[in-house]
Amino acid sequence: MSSVTRAALDQKVAMAKRCAHEGVMAGAKAAVVASVAAAIPTLASVRMLPWARANLNPTAQALIISTVAGAAYFIVADKTVLATARRNSFQSTHQVNTHMPKN
Repeated sequence: MSSVTRAALDQKVAMAKRCAHEGVMAGAKAAVVASVAAAIPTLASVRMLPWARANLNPTAQALIISTVAGAAYFIVADKTVLATARRNSFQSTHQVNTHMPKN
């Protein structure tokens, strides 16, 4: 087995934190966009459609908007973290392969 140095572990932890941070930022941006995209038709329909006016109280409206925002956050954050981890994995493999001595 290969021994793992403290520096290598620190580098992997830093890379994982960077992946997570990128995912959080991308998820937050997506949540804001999704909130606006869901709020406009929800609020407009409550004003214009009699069925929506009768059946969608403010709590239901907030639930619709927040559900869309939450789903967008988690979907985009997950995809971003996975894509960043995959990209870093390929970079790490490439670095290991370039530093290995040729036979």
